[in-house]
Amino acid sequence: MNLGALAGGGLGIGVLLLLSAWRARRPRLAERVAPYMRFRRGAQAAAGQVPGSRTVSAALLSQVGAAGRFFESIGSSEASVRRRLGRSGTTLTVEEVRLQQVLWAGAAMAVAAGGGLLLRSVRPVNLLAVAVLAVVAAGLGAAARDWWLSQTVSRRQAAIEAQLPDVVELLALVVGAGQGPVAAMERVVGLGQGALIDELALTLADVRAGSTLGAAIGRLDKRVGALSVTRLADAVSAALERGTPLAEVLRAQAADAREASRRHLIEEGGRREIAQMVPVVFLILPITVMFALFPGLLVLRLGL
Repeated sequence: MNLGALAGGGLGIGVLLLLSAWRARRPRLAERVAPYMRFRRGAQAAAGQVPGSRTVSAALLSQVGAAGRFFESIGSSEASVRRRLGRSGTTLTVEEVRLQQVLWAGAAMAVAAGGGLLLRSVRPVNLLAVAVLAVVAAGLGAAARDWWLSQTVSRRQAAIEAQLPDVVELLALVVGAGQGPVAAMERVVGLGQGALIDELALTLADVRAGSTLGAAIGRLDKRVGALSVTRLADAVSAALERGTPLAEVLRAQAADAREASRRHLIEEGGRREIAQMVPVVFLILPITVMFALFPGLLVLRLGL
């Protein structure tokens, strides 16, 4: 009897698990429409969230309004954060970045206050100085999160500029083979991967949603914000408007992008060369001079 009850219970649980797995595998309407729609950064992820969800993050996000106004007053405006979030390729929202700034500021304040109190247990320390240090550390922590966002944008733009010559050359080859620009973008997106490929996928989504190719490329330029992508977008838009052969334009842009990459590499090498002179001047050269002068100074000191 007990064995039969256990078998029936196990069978019922197995059927329920199979039904729940089948329901979970069914794509929702938003997921089926998503490849053909253009989403703002973070909007696609937000579309799958249940409204009014009671989570710790949601409760904290509702309390960061005052912190956001404070950060805007010290220079980290909402428009700047939103623009950099779009260029960084992240799915974070402005409110989540503000929350992270608050958390970074709180962590820096806690570390500074804890260090001050630990030092006070060893030797006398002014509590007012510890409080001022904690406040300064909080400001530096919030600024550090903003700086990290800017560094993320710079690294992504550098990766896009590094990929640009190869991607544009592939587009030129496909267009030169007789396919249209949209079909060429689809082929390159299907073959490649990386930050620039992700941006091209968003551009394809714009075109599929009904935008013209020139408008979609203009939005690509605004999303990336790199100078080489701006030149490419202007050249492609002009070619589409005037009827210029697109393959020749893309080949010229690929050559220009490679030349710009070569110039950047030479400039970077020059800056690294100057940085390499620092240990030579301040470490190796003084030791060399000391080895050269020490025997003579020793002889003079001994009076030989």
